[in-house]
Amino acid sequence: MDTMTKSKGDRMLSIYLRLQNGQIISKKKEAERFQVCAKTIERDIGALNTLLCMEYPLHKIEYDKILGGYYLDGKGSMLTNSEILAVCKILLESRSMPKQDMYLLLDKLVACCVPPDNRKNVSDLIRNERHHYIEPHHGTSILNRLWEIGAAVNQQLVMEIDYEKLKGHETVHRVIEPVGIMFSEYYFYLTAFIRDIDRKKEFQNPDDLFPTIYRIDRIKSFLVTKEHFNVQYAERFEEGEFRKRVQFMYGGKLQTVQFRYTGTSIEAVLDRLPTAEVKENPDGSWDVTAEVFGKGIEMWLRSQGDSISSTISSNGRTE
Repeated sequence: MDTMTKSKGDRMLSIYLRLQNGQIISKKKEAERFQVCAKTIERDIGALNTLLCMEYPLHKIEYDKILGGYYLDGKGSMLTNSEILAVCKILLESRSMPKQDMYLLLDKLVACCVPPDNRKNVSDLIRNERHHYIEPHHGTSILNRLWEIGAAVNQQLVMEIDYEKLKGHETVHRVIEPVGIMFSEYYFYLTAFIRDIDRKKEFQNPDDLFPTIYRIDRIKSFLVTKEHFNVQYAERFEEGEFRKRVQFMYGGKLQTVQFRYTGTSIEAVLDRLPTAEVKENPDGSWDVTAEVFGKGIEMWLRSQGDSISSTISSNGRTE
């Protein structure tokens, strides 16, 4: 399109796209480019700033006297080198996705959240870990299903799923009410209440009022229906409290675990068990009491070796 025939909208879009790419916009040169007066370009930039203030408050077009032009100040919305490096390291360490999905996500993060001048440095810093990234054994892409399932959770829509159970690899059909998505140690999980199930036959604790935990990569197929459901959180389920207690993603009853810790870092125990209450002993050991769901706590306690002596008293469930 010839510059003379460009509308105000075309002119503003052109200016904005070049500002986004880090270019300095000269009022005089833009006036010559579009064959308008300098005041028109000044009004265009003012209109862009008004729009940015409403839609992207961390962005602002500023004037630099030394450079003799306008630039887009979006530092507040961009990640610093340290921030993007931390995010990329966490993603790589999570080992939560197949290589194709992980690489795509890393590339988008660097392209969208890092200023152009820093992108090569950030890419160089994560190149080695990226090259040696070990994907999860299931090899299942879950990004698309995460969004669909998350929408079902948000809109409280009943789902039907075909799920491969951990034991015996049996595939079962379930009608569920999805209530949350969680991530823990390599896997994403869906928490949901099951409809129309023989609780005495299928549940270790038939009186269990907490949701069942499903590994999302083991959901072989699913259907989000148009049927809405209601969860009485006050009476049945408080997601925040559930998250504190379901650290190991194994089924079972709500338990109170008590143990004496003689290791070197009580902070690591507190981070692992958010519900923990501790009491320090004169000999430097710690008495710890915490509420957790399921049998996973038993494996964790055994993994701590001589640092822990424990007792467990029972007070969800995983398929």
